[in-house]
Amino acid sequence: MRLRIEGLDLRDTDTLTLTGSTSGRLTLTRAHGRDRAFTTRSLRGGCVRVTPDLRNPASRYAVTGYETGATADVVVAGAGDICGSQCSETAKLITAMNPAAVFTTGDNAYESGTLSEYRGAYARTWGAFFGKTYPTPGNHEYKTGGAAGYFDYFGARAGARGQGYYSWDVGDWHFIALNSNISMSAGSAQEQWLRRDLAATTKPCTAAYLHHPLYNVGEHSPSTGTRPLWKALYDHKADLLLAGHDHNYQRWALQDHQGAAKADGVREILVGTGGRSFYGLSGGNPANLQAKNAGTHGVLKLTLSSTGYRFDFVPIAGRTFTDSGSAACHRASTGPDFGVAADPVTVAPGASATAAVRVSSLNGFASATRLAVSGLPSSVTASISPSSVTPPAGGTADAALTVTAAPGTPAGTHTLTVTGTSGALTRTAAVTLRVGTPAAFADDFEGDKGWTVNAAGADTATAGRWERGDPEETAEEGVKQLGVTVSGVNALVTGRPAGSGPGAHDVDGGVTSMRSPEVTLPAGAPKLTFSYAFAHRDNAGPEDFFRVKVGTTTVFERKGTSGADLDAAWTTASADLSAFAGQTVRITVEAADMGGASLVEAAVDDVSIGS
Repeated sequence: MRLRIEGLDLRDTDTLTLTGSTSGRLTLTRAHGRDRAFTTRSLRGGCVRVTPDLRNPASRYAVTGYETGATADVVVAGAGDICGSQCSETAKLITAMNPAAVFTTGDNAYESGTLSEYRGAYARTWGAFFGKTYPTPGNHEYKTGGAAGYFDYFGARAGARGQGYYSWDVGDWHFIALNSNISMSAGSAQEQWLRRDLAATTKPCTAAYLHHPLYNVGEHSPSTGTRPLWKALYDHKADLLLAGHDHNYQRWALQDHQGAAKADGVREILVGTGGRSFYGLSGGNPANLQAKNAGTHGVLKLTLSSTGYRFDFVPIAGRTFTDSGSAACHRASTGPDFGVAADPVTVAPGASATAAVRVSSLNGFASATRLAVSGLPSSVTASISPSSVTPPAGGTADAALTVTAAPGTPAGTHTLTVTGTSGALTRTAAVTLRVGTPAAFADDFEGDKGWTVNAAGADTATAGRWERGDPEETAEEGVKQLGVTVSGVNALVTGRPAGSGPGAHDVDGGVTSMRSPEVTLPAGAPKLTFSYAFAHRDNAGPEDFFRVKVGTTTVFERKGTSGADLDAAWTTASADLSAFAGQTVRITVEAADMGGASLVEAAVDDVSIGS
């Protein structure tokens, strides 16, 4: 059985344990995400016992459904570098396979990924699978500014505009679409998101895909900028990484992000054979390269089970090159195992702070587990007490992480690693450490902290008033209201529903405002940080705006641009509040459609005020 979980929000070290009546146990923690909806990995038996251990009253979950029956293999297929002269032929292969899902590894519509090119050859061929396609963009998509044609064509299927990375599940597999055309560096938004996503999945098998390959013997050089994403995938025992870019086929052995052959490594398969003309291959054969071909268009067929996969390169009619094999998933074992979770911690210079660490038993694990912490910045020390814990089978054991910052330690945010070791098993948890004065105010809008719409009673907007909730995506010549938030599921948004069309719940007729509860600012140089999205159609103008005020003083503003479409994208901003240091104030966000009728949308998330 696989249980459908919705609204999962486990706070602190709370857990939710699922146990199959025949075999299989899964313990969910805060690392499995917040306000997520997902289907768990398979648990054997005719029923599943749900055992919550909830100590924080804010923790919650709902079991809303299940899948049952014998675990059947699932077929997924795809390729990259598609349209091309032969994309109609590769599309015929997909049609014949009738897979559950289709992936693309970028450069889907040539030459520049414009909307008209997508609506041309691509729509006439691979467009037949639109409803089950999970794409990624390539460098040719970015020949059109911001890959606008790609995001306009695929809409919500492509992930958030400007990001293009997202994940999805099929059967007992977790798939991750990555964007190798934007920052992939260690600590980048994409790399941090990837690590959170990998930690959150409950599936035993993982595949990722992007456009630019790290390992390559084709005409393009190896894309070394992808190495931080590779490392994250290797650290979390991912199984497959699919790529394109070079117009040929290459299969590599299991290896790590440094190219060392590893039994627990990631297998890269480069399948840039979707229909574009071929690129040549070098004469060399690196030790980890297992197969290559530069003269056959075709697609990669993946047959996925709950414990492993089979791969088959399927050529178009008239070609004979094939390649196939199979392997087990790294995390498919149902033997005793454990998980580690830890809370974030904020410590002021010259002080100490404590966070909870929890070790959770999986599949009957009940052994001593040594705990250690690493990654400490200069002038910061830490210890875990007790240094070894033993969870009971199916239960948990707690410890305390104490962090001390020396006087004068620079403010900043760091990532620590808590490592649990028991015999040959090693599991880790990332811990966010913030050095500095704790925030005077912070709101991710997952709960009601007292913001008030139209607090002054002076709003004039007739529609699209601010509200807190889960936004629905709207699009008109590009996405104008994002259907995703920066964190969690809720944000402040103007007209949350999509309604009957993009103009159904946008701001109309004037100003709408939302005011915070009272906040006492610290002395010195307090700073307001927040994420926002502001978008409008080309019928807007400079009289339309998004604005942030402290009292009656504007501290941040974005105005409309006449004759231009501005698509929505989450952006981080800040404002210096030194002029209000030590005062008790309220923050007000405003959005306005002040000129003639125009389409205006705005949203705010993750507000924080601190030193």
